[in-house]
Parts: sequence; C-alpha cells; structure tokens
Amino acid sequence: MSGEKFDAIVIGAGMAGNAAAYTMASRGLKVLQLERGEYPGSKNVQGAIMYANMLEKIIPNFRDDAPLERHLVEQRFWMMDDTSHVGIQYRSDDFNESTPERYTIIRAQFDRWFSRKVREAGATVLCETTATELAQEGGKVIGVRTDRTGDVILADTVVLAEGANGLLGARAGLRQTPTSESVALAVKEIHFLPEDVIDQRFGLHGNEGCVIEAAGTISRGMAGLAFLYTNKESISLGIGCLVSDFAATCESPYELLEAFKNHPSIKHLIADSEVKEYAAHLIPEGGYKAIPALFGDGWVVVGDAAQLNNAVHREGSNLAMTSGRIAGEAIFEVKSRGGRMTKRNLALYKTMLDDSFVIKDLRKYKDMPALLHTNSRNFFMTYPKLMSEASKNFMRVDGTPKIENERATTAAFIKARSRWGLVSDAVRLALAWR
Repeated sequence: MSGEKFDAIVIGAGMAGNAAAYTMASRGLKVLQLERGEYPGSKNVQGAIMYANMLEKIIPNFRDDAPLERHLVEQRFWMMDDTSHVGIQYRSDDFNESTPERYTIIRAQFDRWFSRKVREAGATVLCETTATELAQEGGKVIGVRTDRTGDVILADTVVLAEGANGLLGARAGLRQTPTSESVALAVKEIHFLPEDVIDQRFGLHGNEGCVIEAAGTISRGMAGLAFLYTNKESISLGIGCLVSDFAATCESPYELLEAFKNHPSIKHLIADSEVKEYAAHLIPEGGYKAIPALFGDGWVVVGDAAQLNNAVHREGSNLAMTSGRIAGEAIFEVKSRGGRMTKRNLALYKTMLDDSFVIKDLRKYKDMPALLHTNSRNFFMTYPKLMSEASKNFMRVDGTPKIENERATTAAFIKARSRWGLVSDAVRLALAWR
C-alpha cells in the first residue's frame, strides 16, 4: 500500500469510525479504515443500547439484517443501598411500534455487521493493524504509519476514532491525554440464560427488552453507575466509576461488580446464568468541558476520542455515530468544493456538530460531571441510604403513628446534611441540570 493515497484514513472500527468510513465511502471517497483488533468488535464484548434514529440517517434499511437483540419497552432507574432499592420505571406498549427507536445489541456482533456495510460501501478495511504514528509535514497531518511497515500511508484527512484511551492524537500533540477525572472504567459481564427465562423474570414478550440503570452505595461513595440490559438469550451487566476515584480509594472494579451481582435486587434476576464473557472498557465522562480540539490541518476527532458522551442520559453510541456521520459529511463537502483539508475548511465539522443535538445536549449539562464528582459521597452514599430509610418508614405498618415516622425521616435528612446542606445540594443540582 506504499505510495497509495486515500481521501481519508479512519483510525478505529467502533461506532464512530464505522459511521465516518461508511458516510465517506458511500459518497464515493477513497477510504482506508484501520482496526487493531482481529476483526471489528473483537475487543468489545459489551452489550449496549443502539439508537435507531441515528443509525437510520446513515443506513436507512439497517433493520433488514442488523444483529439486533431486543427492542426496549421498559426503563427502570434504581437508587440502591446495600440491601434494597428505591426506583421508578417507565413502560409503554407504544414502544412495540413497527420501527422501534431503541435496541439492545452485542457490540462484537454489531460492529462486525457495521464493518461489512463499510466494505460494501467501497472502503478498504485492514484489521490487526495498529496506527503507530501520525505523519506530519509542515504542521499538517498527511497520513499515518502502522506496525505493518515503516512507510507512510498518505491521506488528505485522518479521522481519529480511536476511543477514549486513544493515544495517537496525544502523541502527535494534537490534543491532551484525557485525565483520570474525565474517564470512567467500566467492567462488564454477559450472563447467558434461556430466552423464556429472561421473558419471565422481566415480564417481557417476544422481542421486548428492559434496561435497569442503578446508582447508590454499590459504587461505595465513588461517582459511578451500574446497569443491566436484556438481550435475547443473555443479560449484559456491569458497573463503572471514574478512574481517579478508583485510584484514590484503591477499590477493585471486579469486587464492585461482584457486589452488584450479589445485591438482593439483582441476584435473583441472573440466578443460574452462565457467565461466558468479561471485559473492561474506558468511557469518557468529562462532558462538555472535557471536549478537546476537534479538528486541525488534515485531521478530525470523533466519538469517545472526542469525549462525546452524555453521562446524564447514559448516551454514547448515538453521539459516536452522529459525530462520525457529520465528520464524513463535512469532509465530503470540503472535497466536493475542491477545497483542501486545512484547519479552516475542516472547521465545517465543528460548525455542523455544534448545530446538532450532540453539542447542544453536552452544553446543557456542562456542570453536571464536576458536581457529581465533587459531591459523590453525598449523592452516591448519603442520599441513597436516606431515601431507602424514608421509603421503609413510609411502607412499614407496626403501630407507630405516621407523624412519628415522618418526623424521624425529616430528622435523619437534617442530621445527615443539615438544612443548609439540603438546600445547597438541591440548588446546585437544579443549576447543573438546567
């Protein structure tokens, strides 16, 4: 491949990289995609949620053959203490529509399917190939070097879709290495169960699916979230916390996962399951304020590598696909005008991204990551325990006058946080949410 030049080289074959490669290749651009794994998705065993609207804008007929697990009809949110949970849930038969909007997927299967579509669109995809260095000339990125040869593979543009822990852009001095405060480490397992058992335990029918997302003492005072997704014949579950918190507390991610699996609210849901897959994965959590430079002379950055993850709504794949698509569209637009891939011209990518829901949503919650991180003990330990005790007092019927239970609940909140603390927490949360 020495001497051959491409319109674009895409580094990575995850959601963002595949979206970018497909968008450009389907428009006739000459695209090379590099993936260090044995095949796209080989290093990603996680279950995930896929948002149909974002994929439809890339591959409108994806439902014809995409490896989809279940369409989601129910969402549960739990606040957990050590032995119980307080929660809300939303379920609607409206989600049993002919074209559902959310699906659970197994990323290893889905990424392979997406990569096949990229190849069918005309891109060249090289697996088991690691980009080791960005080649630059006069401050402009002109291509990449790989571990296959020392030669430079030339391209007008390089799309960095290398994930949250990607080092290529940082090594080239194009962006900062993400800090431990802006990245979470999530550990995940897939538990296999018969389809009918999953249906019975979660009250599902056919291809219906359910998601549980939980916070509380399960993260032992760290800013973190646990989750459970139902697939056809398996359950994906895991927990993630900020890397900086793991470093400060010396907590074991694996022990957190084991405790979550053995929590009374979870244990019966995965009873008698067979665990076949375990993985760890870095997730960007810094939000809007952690977004690095997104473009420069000859390069753009997309997806997790660009810190595009909405931690408040637990959305990542839709931001990744959308940023990859927009990057591909912007590059095609510049090429179709006969323009060069300069920093000035590639600013179109950021202009288009700023006008999308991606940046608008992240900007809305720009103060939330810092609030949750600096007040993690209150939000993830104190309040879950108080809410559990309040619910217990409300539910218990033991001859104690209700007024006494209400006074005890109020006193517990004031003792734990003080009146000023309660007001302060509420105000700061409201300001960060607006």
